[in-house]
Amino acid sequence: MDAPTLTRDDFHYDLPAELIAQEPLPERAASRLLVLDGASGALVDRAFVDLPELLRAGDLIVRNDTRVLPARVRGRKDSGGQVELLFERLLGPHRFLAQLRASKSTPAGRQITLSGGACATVRGERDGFVELELDRNVLDYLAAHGEVPLPPYIRRPADPRDRERYQTIFARELGAVAAPTAGLHFDAALFDRVHARGVATADITLHVGAGTFQPLRSRELAAHRMHPEWLSVPETTVAQIMACRARGGRVIALGTTVARALEAAAAGGTLAAYQGETRLFIYPGFRFRAIDALITNLHLPQSTLLMLVAAFAGVEHTLAAYRHAVLERYRFFSYGDAMFVTPARPASP
Repeated sequence: MDAPTLTRDDFHYDLPAELIAQEPLPERAASRLLVLDGASGALVDRAFVDLPELLRAGDLIVRNDTRVLPARVRGRKDSGGQVELLFERLLGPHRFLAQLRASKSTPAGRQITLSGGACATVRGERDGFVELELDRNVLDYLAAHGEVPLPPYIRRPADPRDRERYQTIFARELGAVAAPTAGLHFDAALFDRVHARGVATADITLHVGAGTFQPLRSRELAAHRMHPEWLSVPETTVAQIMACRARGGRVIALGTTVARALEAAAAGGTLAAYQGETRLFIYPGFRFRAIDALITNLHLPQSTLLMLVAAFAGVEHTLAAYRHAVLERYRFFSYGDAMFVTPARPASP
């Protein structure tokens, strides 16, 4: 398939609503694992606890250590209308960007009284979000009064267990509004088995924004512009990746957020430490430089995340895998099952 001619319609698949996981499984590692060989398109149905058997001594799993904020808050405009805010990105101790849901537009200068008695003032718009100023520290306020921001396709209110289950066990750097969901499948015992096989781990940070759930508004892929997300690929992780390559191991991205972070850090042609924002949109035709395999959940139809997987394993093989997952009744999206994907061709040096 010729990448320049691709449209969002090329990434549609039929998904029965009942396959969208609404609850986490009782145990993190109890998910299923669909293995896709991107070179041949071969598929194997496995359990996620089998993952160590797919790894080799010398491999490196790179994780996203972002921690999800309790990012959803509710309030009322000074005119009386109800408002829901979903935090997007911190601009300073008292300033932040957010998605704002209200019955009418909220112009600059309008004040919003939030739960807990906080007052937020609308200051304008930026990158498709509303910029607000809070009368107290934003992160402290969210920690005390925010709700877990479950994705829109989970049709139930967040409950207390989500504060633990919608968070990876290695989450450390506070700032995301959505979990790097491929990491939700790991518990401590599974990491012990991974390490016992001679596989190392390294961390990056990419604070997943609410834009991850935004659909493509343009029909042609090349016209789409991603929302910016903040990331950090530290020198220590770059050194671990270089050491992995030197010993002949594979760099395995734990999730699409890791793939985007590493490929953004390698955009100059060679992987280097990087800290800042990225709008990198990975879709078929993209030249991968940083990763050799990908662990990922099953993503929304026509989503940028599905397009990233298709760029890595090939459009036809990826969509065939998704059709197989539907037939075999896999569980989809954030609390759903996972895939282990190898590339249609090796990463470029």
